[in-house]
Amino acid sequence: MPEEHSQTIMAVDELQAIIQRCQILEEADFKGEDFNLFQVAGQKCLEDGYAAQLLEVIQNEKNKVIIKNMGWNLISPLVRCIFIYKQEDDKREHCLRILEQLAQLCNPKELFLGLLEQIEQTSGEQVCQTVMLLLQPLQTVLLKLQNKKAYSVGLSLAMIMNQLTPLPVPYTKQQIQEDKLGLCQCCNAVVDFAKPFVNEVVKNMEKSSEYNDMELKEELIKFCMKSLQYPLLIAQLEQLEGIEEHPFRHFATEITGILWNIGELIPLVFVHHKGKSPHWENQEFADIERKNSADSLACLSYLMFVQHFGVECFPVVFSPSYLLLCNMTHIEVLLKRTEESVLSKGLDLFESCLLRMEDNSLHHHYLEFRDFINVPQDLVKIMTLCPMEHMRKKSLSILQLFIDKFDTEGKYALFRCLLKTSNHAGVEGYIIKNIKDQIHLALTEYDNIWFMGHHLISLLDLVLSLPEGAETDLLQNSDRIMASLNLLRYLIIKDCESDNQTGVWTTLGKIEQNFLKPLRVGLNMSKAHYEAEIKNKKENRKEAHSSNTVCSVTVSGEKMPAMTTGMQLQVLHSALFTFDLIESVLARVEELIEVKTKAVMDENS
Repeated sequence: MPEEHSQTIMAVDELQAIIQRCQILEEADFKGEDFNLFQVAGQKCLEDGYAAQLLEVIQNEKNKVIIKNMGWNLISPLVRCIFIYKQEDDKREHCLRILEQLAQLCNPKELFLGLLEQIEQTSGEQVCQTVMLLLQPLQTVLLKLQNKKAYSVGLSLAMIMNQLTPLPVPYTKQQIQEDKLGLCQCCNAVVDFAKPFVNEVVKNMEKSSEYNDMELKEELIKFCMKSLQYPLLIAQLEQLEGIEEHPFRHFATEITGILWNIGELIPLVFVHHKGKSPHWENQEFADIERKNSADSLACLSYLMFVQHFGVECFPVVFSPSYLLLCNMTHIEVLLKRTEESVLSKGLDLFESCLLRMEDNSLHHHYLEFRDFINVPQDLVKIMTLCPMEHMRKKSLSILQLFIDKFDTEGKYALFRCLLKTSNHAGVEGYIIKNIKDQIHLALTEYDNIWFMGHHLISLLDLVLSLPEGAETDLLQNSDRIMASLNLLRYLIIKDCESDNQTGVWTTLGKIEQNFLKPLRVGLNMSKAHYEAEIKNKKENRKEAHSSNTVCSVTVSGEKMPAMTTGMQLQVLHSALFTFDLIESVLARVEELIEVKTKAVMDENS
């Protein structure tokens, strides 16, 4: 007989010998040595392919007490062997049946700890496989537990979600279809695992309206909150062509369904802190808990108001402005993130809330809420700093939508705020164009005290100014300067000095002193400087006899890509063209002022 086969037979015989010895012992007489010998022999049988014999031992009624006390020790080698054997292998099937039997026969408390330990120890590509393998036996064991059941369910769900969280969430259609690590399948399997415990809470709530056993309910809320933060906050949740049942959309439906069934969906949408918040002595832990909760609630609002999960349960009694107010905190949370999947959810949620509202319907007092100031500032950051063009464009269109919803006083206050805080010439230029549109409406359609008279003059003090006088960097501020000049030109053409509806003629002297004259001086200085630079570069190029001389340029301490002299000259000429453009509009404004002033003087004389 070959040596290897002999060793295996010895392992089976050894197991039988241990079983026979333990059969005659009382349960209380089992020793630590017996546990160790049983585990080693059982593991050897599994590893050498004798799962069928081990299954017979476990199924033998005479061994019931032994398996109850010792069987949980086989979980680790059992899981290892299941993954080694191929899907169609009979040995794998025997191992699966052993796992099923252990779930029925073992001491629930011991097996529960053994299963959790196995889930905790798994990592990498085997996480989802291990979790899905152990969910059924874990559920069986938890349903048997009498003491600390809620705690054990919560511990199981938390352990599973903690193991899944490091895994990358499939985002593209191809990634979702491939589900390489099994995350999509695993998430939905975890929901099925939780369903008996959800049903238990619902059943108890139906029995008594004063259902006081909140522990299990709170554990389920924690699981839903964790699921909202991961994977749902990161996941692509738009309906994808070619995917009949989107796994993450199905998961979102299940999570919102659990919250609705246990009576927590609507309270969580409107209350920012629900349930017991753990007390952390460490402030850092408290901050992390608060952030995680904010992420989850923001995702829940996105699911309800953008993707319409659970919307059929939503009471149709709230005004669009109130819904916007409730969601602004969530929108701010999402817009502060940098991941495309999260940022896009914030933009979609903001847009969805705004589209429910009529233009000019949002009362200016909403700007007293901090979020109504912070969110447009976050939009400005996305417009100016986000590397993704489609995100920049969308944030600009949403900013305009936000502006359109305010009443005239709200628009006025928002313009003042953005002019003071944006610190970006392009954004300031955009706001100034909006101001011009509001003045046009005030002059042509209806009286509006906020964009005429002394209110407008106060706003023009912000608009028609140079941050550093004649020393202002005109190139960097060109968008703002051009918008300001176009606004001034419009006011002079549209509002006659005799009417002076806007009040611009009253403050013209101040405008000339603080804006037009410094601008003229700054233009002359800038043009002279750049013309001198061009002349210098051309002379240097002649000396080098080549236009391909390469030099390095440093901006804000960072070295920029090398530029040839020809490229530098192109940049300098482009700057000069911008100055010429500003100068042409400035000259037109000065001409209009002179012509209109002369006409009034002629009339008076």
